[in-house]
Order: sequence, then C-alpha cells, then structure tokens
Amino acid sequence: MGSTDSKLNFRKAVIQLTTKTQPVEATDDAFWDQFWADTTTTVQDVFALVPAAEIRAVREESPSNLATLCYKAVEKLVQGAESGCPTEREKQVVLNCTRILSRILPYIFEDQDWRGFFWSTVPGAGRAGTDELDDDDGARPLAESLLLAIADLLFCPDFTVHSHRRGPDSVENMQSIDSCEYIWEAGVGFAQSPPLNYIHDLNRAELLRLLLTCFSEAMYLPSSTDNSVLNPWVTFFCSTENRHALPLFTSLLNVVCAYDPVGYGIPYNHLLFSDYREQLVEQAVQILIVTLEHDGGVPHRPPSPSSIEEQETAGPENLFVNYLSRIHREEDFDFVLKGLARLLTNPLTQTYLPNSTKKIQFHQELLVLFWKLCDFNKKFLFFVLKSSDVLDILVPILFYLNDARADQSRVGLMHIGVFILLLLSGERNFGVRLNKPYSVHVPMDIPVFTGTHADLLIVVFHKIITTGHQRLQPLFDCLLTIVVNVSPYLKSLSMVAANKLLHLLEAFSTTWFLFSVAQNHHLVFFLLEAFNNIIQYQFDGNCNLVYAIIRKRNVFHQLANLPSDSACIQKGLQRKRKTPDVISRTSSQETVSMEGSHPAVPAEPGTLKTSLVAIPAIDKLTEKSQVSEDGTMVSVQKTGASQAAPSEQSAVAGTSDTESNSGRDNEDVFYTEAEMERRRFSIASSTSSWAPTPEWVLSWKSKLPLQTIMRLLQVLVPQVEKICIDKGLTDESEILKFLQHGTLVGLLPVPHPILIRKYQANAGTAMWFRTYMWGVVYLRNVDPPIWYDTDVRLFEIQKM
Repeated sequence: MGSTDSKLNFRKAVIQLTTKTQPVEATDDAFWDQFWADTTTTVQDVFALVPAAEIRAVREESPSNLATLCYKAVEKLVQGAESGCPTEREKQVVLNCTRILSRILPYIFEDQDWRGFFWSTVPGAGRAGTDELDDDDGARPLAESLLLAIADLLFCPDFTVHSHRRGPDSVENMQSIDSCEYIWEAGVGFAQSPPLNYIHDLNRAELLRLLLTCFSEAMYLPSSTDNSVLNPWVTFFCSTENRHALPLFTSLLNVVCAYDPVGYGIPYNHLLFSDYREQLVEQAVQILIVTLEHDGGVPHRPPSPSSIEEQETAGPENLFVNYLSRIHREEDFDFVLKGLARLLTNPLTQTYLPNSTKKIQFHQELLVLFWKLCDFNKKFLFFVLKSSDVLDILVPILFYLNDARADQSRVGLMHIGVFILLLLSGERNFGVRLNKPYSVHVPMDIPVFTGTHADLLIVVFHKIITTGHQRLQPLFDCLLTIVVNVSPYLKSLSMVAANKLLHLLEAFSTTWFLFSVAQNHHLVFFLLEAFNNIIQYQFDGNCNLVYAIIRKRNVFHQLANLPSDSACIQKGLQRKRKTPDVISRTSSQETVSMEGSHPAVPAEPGTLKTSLVAIPAIDKLTEKSQVSEDGTMVSVQKTGASQAAPSEQSAVAGTSDTESNSGRDNEDVFYTEAEMERRRFSIASSTSSWAPTPEWVLSWKSKLPLQTIMRLLQVLVPQVEKICIDKGLTDESEILKFLQHGTLVGLLPVPHPILIRKYQANAGTAMWFRTYMWGVVYLRNVDPPIWYDTDVRLFEIQKM
C-alpha cells in the first residue's frame, strides 16, 4: 500500500509542477522534496509517471520551474556526495534525483535554447545555507557539479563500494577518501576482488545510466565530420578535474573484462537467479566506448613505459584515452583479451540442454571497445597478434557477420566486424595465424569443410557476398581487401575455399557486372592480386587452388579477351537487365551446412534501426604499404593506377543504413549519389548519367594482372592434360598429387612486391563510428527507454 501511496504522491507533484504558471521558489523545500523524499519509485515508475509531453510543456510554459527542478536535483546529489549518504533516506534521495535527471536531461538537450543551461551558473537559486555548488573561485557550472557528484557517489562506501571500516566510526570522510582503494573489480592495476554486493551493483548502474544520459548530448547535434567539436560533458569528466578518473576507468574496464555470464556453469542458472552484474557490465562498456570516442583534441602520444597507475596532469587531455594507451603489462593484456574473447564467444556456445546458458546481448559494444583498444594501444594490438589468441576474437566476429548478413537492421554490426578484420589484416602476423587448423566448429550456416581459419574466413566472406542483402554491396571492396592482405601468408587453402574464390571471380568478371558500375572491375583486380600472391609466395601447399584455377581457366581467358567495342558493351548491359541478381545464388556449389546451425534471417517487422552515414571508399579507408625483404613495411605514395591494384581514381563509394529501394523517398536524407552509383546494377542503366565507353574499358583492361596466372596455365594445363590422357585419369586426387609435387621455379615472372592495404583513420570513419556507437546505445537502452521519442538529430530511427 505504501508503494502505491508514494507513486500517487509523486504523480501529484508532477501534475502540480506542470499546472503551476507562477515560478515556484527554490527555497520552497516542502514542494521540491515531494519529487525525491520518502518515495519508493523505481526508474521505470519515474519514466511512466513523468510523461514526455508534460516535460516539454514545463520546458515551454514554465521554464523557471524546470530550471529549479534540475538545480535542486543536482544540489541533492552534491549534498549526498559530500555527506557520503550515511542514512538509508539519503541514499534513497540520491537514487530518486538520479532517476529524475535521467528522465529530464534528453528533453533539455533536444531544445537548442536549453543546451547551455547546465553550463551556466545559477545565481541565487537555493542559496539559503547551501554553498555546496560553490567553488573557491565562484560557482561551478551545473554540469560540472553534477559530473563531480556522480564521480564521488560511484565510490561512496556502503552505497556503491564495500566499506573498509566497521564499527561506530564507519562513516568515512568523502573528501579524503582514496578511491584507488575502492576499485570495483580485480584486473588491470588492481589485485583484490571486493565481495559481490548486488545492491552496490544496482546503485552503480543507476549512476552510470545518468552519466550516459549526460554524455548523450551528442545525439541531439547533427552529424559532422569536424572532429575538433568535442562533447563538453565527456571532456570535463575525463579531465584532471575529476579526481576519480583513474579508479573509475580501471573499475569500468575490470568489471567488463572479469564478467563471466556462465558463472559456475549450472544449467539454467540465469533463470533461477537474477544477474545484477550483467546490467552493470552493459552500462560500463557503454560508458567506456563513449568516453573513448575522442582523445581530447590534443595530439595522441605513443604509450610511455610508465605504468597505468601513474597519473599525468598536463593539458586538457582525455585521461581515459591516456590510461588505455598506457596499459603495457602482459598479464593486463592477457586479462583484457581473455575477458573480451569470453564475452564475444558467449552467444556462440552450444549446449546439449537448449537455452541452458545465459546469452549476453551487448556484443556490438564489446566490438567497439576492442576496436578502441587496438586503435589507441598498439602494444595491445601486437599482443593480440603475437599468438593464436587472435582467433578467439576472429571466430565470433565471423559468426556475427554470417548471422547478420540477411538482417538489414544489423548493417552497422556488419561494418564494425569488417573494419576490425581490415585493421587486423594489415599486420603480417594475422595472415600467419590464419593457417591454424579450424577445429572448433561453431554452428554456422556455411558449408562443412576441413581446413584452416583462413578457409573459414573465405567461406564466410563468400556467403556474405552471395547471400547477403543489397546494403552490404559497398563492403565487398573491404572484404576482398582483407583477402588480398592475408593471401601472401596462406599456406594451404581447402578445395571448398578455393572453389569459393573462383566462383566470386566468375561472377564478378561477367560482362554485365563489369560494365554496370564504374568501380565493379576493382573487385576483379583484388581477386587476381590475391591469386598472384598465393601463386608467387605459397605455391607449394596450394595445389587445391591451382587445380581450381586450371578447371576454371576459361574465366581467365575470357578476361584477357574481354571485348571493349561499343556493340559488345551494349550487349553485356542488356544481359544485365535480364539477370536481376549480381551473383548467381544457385551455382555457388552450396553443400550441407554445419550441424546445429540456423539460417540467417531478416529482421522481424517492427524492428527499430538507426541510420548510418556513408563510409569512405576503400582507397580512402586504407594506405598502401609495401613489404620489404626483411619483413618491414614501407609506405607507398599514392600515384595513379598501379598494375597490381585497382585504380586510385575512383569515385567515393559509400553506404547508408537508410536507403530505400527507389532512392526517391523524401525521408531518405542519408541516401547518397555515391551509394546510387554503387548499386546501379540493380537499377536500369538509363537512370544513370554514367555510361561505359570503349576507352574506359581499355583503360583498366590493359592493367589486369593476368601475366602470372596465364604463365601458370601455359605450363601446367598441357602437363595435366597429358597425364589424364596417358593414364586415363578421371580421379581428382591423382591430379592434385601431381600438382602437389610440381614446381614452377624459374617459369613464372619475377615475384611482385607484396602490397598491404593498412586501415587508415580519417574523418569519415570517425563520424561513422560516432553515429554507429550512439545508435547502438540508443537501441540498447529500452528499459527504461531513455531517448525514445525525443528529437534525436545524429541519426534517424526507422521501423523495419
């Protein structure tokens, strides 16, 4: 009954606030205390009892009342942070104020006129005996007071952390507390694991939710590639002004990486017990990726040999980025990598009892965190690639890519997975690690094969290209770039993977595909370059690929003799109109899928998705490096088209997560000309201003790197045919045995230098990451729905 009464009283207070036309004095504590004193409302109650329309009404009609409500709520948090919340009543007041601010802040941000409110001081408001918001040099802006109070409260003994003191003197002075002793979990830079307390976890999660809401001002600003525009909330919170920056960063990272959703492995344990840590871990990883989004606008320095525990006080630097970049101990890297791999692999685990293990849902945030770790800490990247542990990250990424390929609401997940693999593929060790046999056999909807992790990568990429939805087409360049980058190190491809690569070449080299879009021939260049790398550098172990090339030799002959006259071009384009699909889905030699797998399914109707900005073209995404004889990489200056690589003079190719089938929908603000150019093969060529010409075909046909393959065919085809005739062979295994022991030493052209296209950060991808990350945070926070139905401007929200 008491709970119902408190909800009723709270609702009455909200109605009073919305109906009062006169400003309520800040000193009227009897009125303001109704919002946070003695109520047992949950955060879900607050969201239900404070409707959006009423918040907007107060904002428009009684702005001073809304301003006072925000001010008084922040004031209560500051008081709680100073006192250390020794009583249950004070703890409840802090939680209620936290919930109210989480509800109101998005409506402050959506109105441009209100956005500066929290960065102003509030003179004279509620000054009767309350100087808590004052600093020595005058009043702090409200935002700074709020952020510092949240940081203090996250290390408040007996509220959010386990108290070290017992007895009558157990209340600790919050100002003199050393929060480094209260780090939430053992791991990086901290050895003790405090006892689990679900109340502390719940209180931390409430405060982190408010912190995330504070940072979400970025959602209400239109997308911009200007990376010098920093989020003032993040900038202040991650600065030296926050004395808890180091222990909080460490706590967030350790809580995420130490989390084990399976626990003791008791079947159905997640149905028997509530896991309060999961909510905290999810909030923690979201805070981490948002705070690591920019490095404070100062040049990024390489990691110093000093330990993470040492603080640095120079400049307006983002301390979270600073600490992340300076982690360097092997045991810390091992802890982080194993933790991320365990969580990423969690949804893949197969058990004999259906649904008996807990499956986490925040893998997209984990992938962004892994990206940030590799981006800001090169020592971590080298550690990841030093052993086959990198494959523990690779396999779940390939699983997610394969699983999401048909779901248009998960285009962002496809991109982040491919970006990570592109980043890893720029390092030689990644290609070498791929040669490890694949024996885990995660249940994926792909053909059964026996081979290495390289085979798995190629088979999944083939599946994405041939059976993914159309919005993935701009990723084809990235997928094939990854294959090219690793190709010089692949010792032995399986027959399944070899046939998949040849099938892609066959599909991409048809005249109707080559002549449809100005950039489509680049895909052929990538595949030919991959074949050349394997033939020149790994010929001995790749008899399967050589055999597949011999069997499909007509594809290479057709490419060499590609017609370039106007009549043949028109004939090829007419064939395109009769063939609706880019790639024949029936001729891809599909076999039985792996046991226990489920087919990739499209999004269910009603699924929400957020739009994404276009990604830059592959030549803007990557920078060419040439591998020298000693294994080091030398950057290659960008010139015109090179023989072994696609032309650099390509139009920017991009994609959007919101394009429509016609390209004419008014709501489709992110649908770009570049995207239309990439998708011309699905639209009649008459809708396009670009048209293939004989000169255009000749400009790239003459640069096709066919010499090595043609020489191989010239030498080996007569030998294979002779063996077949002499011995009457029809058995593949005998031919493969012959190819296995064959050699082309001295018969092939001089090996070309290995070109690696390393991922190159740029303003376009930074903007993409910001949009994607906030889109994920928006969609994942549905209980309570913090930003739902507010005027978000960074992206569009659409229903499938």
